[in-house]
Amino acid sequence: MNKNAAKSPKPDESLIGRTLDIPELVSYQTGAVVSRTIVQRSAGTVTLFAFDQNQSLSEHSAPFDALVIGLEGQAEISIDRLPHRLGAGQMIIMPANRPHALKALTPFKMALVMIKS
Repeated sequence: MNKNAAKSPKPDESLIGRTLDIPELVSYQTGAVVSRTIVQRSAGTVTLFAFDQNQSLSEHSAPFDALVIGLEGQAEISIDRLPHRLGAGQMIIMPANRPHALKALTPFKMALVMIKS
């Protein structure tokens, strides 16, 4: 992950029970990847990310399937080194224990949903 990444450790309780504009919940930061945890439970998490153009997450794997939902912009997500382009309104499932990486082709926002059980 980019060493400039900022992360919110707990979900914001003020978000509960409100209608929210998802892309507005996380802001771009020049030269950085910003994340914001929306839901964090033992069964899984929902995290929003904002990537400045050309920012990336290096190749890694996770022990659980993850669903990525594009909110704004364009990114290239590779799974097992096979590239996939993802844009607003599109989604991709990254399977558990398979290497994946992400590079923002433009400023890019996404939601990451990870279900652990």
